[in-house]
Amino acid sequence: MNLFFANLYLMGLDVKDRLTRDDRGATAVEYGLMVAGIAMVIIVAVFAFGDKITDLFDGFNFDDPGGE
Repeated sequence: MNLFFANLYLMGLDVKDRLTRDDRGATAVEYGLMVAGIAMVIIVAVFAFGDKITDLFDGFNFDDPGGE
């Protein structure tokens, strides 16, 4: 019977530790990984489509404000 109560007490301590744990550092790391992933996607997109976008904008005349 004492073993049962000892295990119950230890389970209660484990639950308390899980509920009061400070996970702010882990969350910051996760956001950092997400930002790094998004930056990688942007870099790949710029290298993959950069020339096509440059060619697209080369067709416009931005020096003439009147459009003539």
